[in-house]
Amino acid sequence: MFLEKIKIKTNFFFYYSSNYLIVLLIFTTIWDFYFGNFIYNAKSTKHKKLILIGSLAGNLGLLGFFKYADFVITQFNFFGQDIDLGTQIPLLHLALPIAISFYTFHSITYTVSIYRGQMEPVKSFTEYAIFVAFFPQLVAGPILRAKDFLPQLREKIDSFGSVAKLRLITIQNSNLKFGITLMAFGFLKKMFFADNVAPLVNQVFAAPIGLESFTIILGTMAFAIQIYCDFSGYSDIAIGAATIMGFRIPINFNKPYFSTSPSDFWRRWHISLSSWLRDYLYIPLGGNRKSGARTYLNLMITMFLGGLWHGASWNFVIWGVLHGAYLSIHKAILHRYPRLQDCKFFSTRIGKIISILVMQYLVFLAWIPFRVRETDGMLYSIQKYIFLDFQFTDTINFILANHKSTVLIMGLFCVLHFISYKNHNMVERMANLKPFYWIMFLISIMLAIFFFYVGYAQDFIYFQF
Repeated sequence: MFLEKIKIKTNFFFYYSSNYLIVLLIFTTIWDFYFGNFIYNAKSTKHKKLILIGSLAGNLGLLGFFKYADFVITQFNFFGQDIDLGTQIPLLHLALPIAISFYTFHSITYTVSIYRGQMEPVKSFTEYAIFVAFFPQLVAGPILRAKDFLPQLREKIDSFGSVAKLRLITIQNSNLKFGITLMAFGFLKKMFFADNVAPLVNQVFAAPIGLESFTIILGTMAFAIQIYCDFSGYSDIAIGAATIMGFRIPINFNKPYFSTSPSDFWRRWHISLSSWLRDYLYIPLGGNRKSGARTYLNLMITMFLGGLWHGASWNFVIWGVLHGAYLSIHKAILHRYPRLQDCKFFSTRIGKIISILVMQYLVFLAWIPFRVRETDGMLYSIQKYIFLDFQFTDTINFILANHKSTVLIMGLFCVLHFISYKNHNMVERMANLKPFYWIMFLISIMLAIFFFYVGYAQDFIYFQF
């Protein structure tokens, strides 16, 4: 049976990558499957809310324990040293379950959607299990929403019949070409751009103290390219694979380095996470419906938790707080000077270019604490990024000695990214090429990856989150 094959592939994929920790995925699936039914059958709003709180407590408790227990213990031990507590709590040394941040958020959308009256519970456990652990995007997103994905699954289930069954498992040519094309772009981003830029990033930020400002800036730009190509590459592969199987998953990135404001950036970067945080955290906190101060507080809380979601480390918190500050300051400026929203200057080409450059300067600045976990190296890198020393010699020697081809690849990325920005439907255009030219396009990508292969497989960055 088609759905059973998907379920088996999903379970095998997760077990192969996460081994015994698949138990946590199974627990989350069973937990919210039954809690969804309990919420739907509850007789009063009060009971629905209490059951939802129980569901969230189970999900977030599991996520918090396995992802943040050692982090909390470490902070408590540091505090204990400061006050001469005399004893320390031993670390648990818990393994981080692969994809727990993603499938937890998937599952939460199910119970919350039922609570909000946006959907009814699924008809079978298998149906729900496929949603939670849908394997193309399980490890690193995009984050699925129950009310968007489950109707697609239900449509396939309801279509089963003696004839419809054969039609169901037949891959449509348009889906196949589009999916393969999108996956090809994803592999190009990851294996040609991200993996080849990574050595420069690692060399700069392994020991940044003492480096020139322009070396730090070069490393920061390289990391911005690396993380975008790495993460959006995975999203493209996942969305492409789902498309081939007949499932529609929304895009997760939309040219974020051409954003013109902090809010515009988060409409373009990791869209599934930013929209999840907006709908399931920011708006329930009150959004912008309260006072100005409360709005800024809600933004800071949302981005603080968004940063912490990425990992149990203060550098991710700093990254989130920086973006929270960007959003709050931007909103405060527009509140104080509302005419800026309709200012014609920002609609002109020069105005857009200035907005993009300013925004990306701020985004790249925030990438430094995201990448550099060691405090002294982080502070030094930020200082050199902001306060230029106008020294060039070491930077030029650094490039000429080891990274001439890397800089060329970075330049090629900028050119192709700009072309992609100007041609919004690039993937569709490539997918609609005549078969001969389409095959040549795929061969060109394979050759580029082959000739620039770094010699070893590199994990996707977001596998650690």
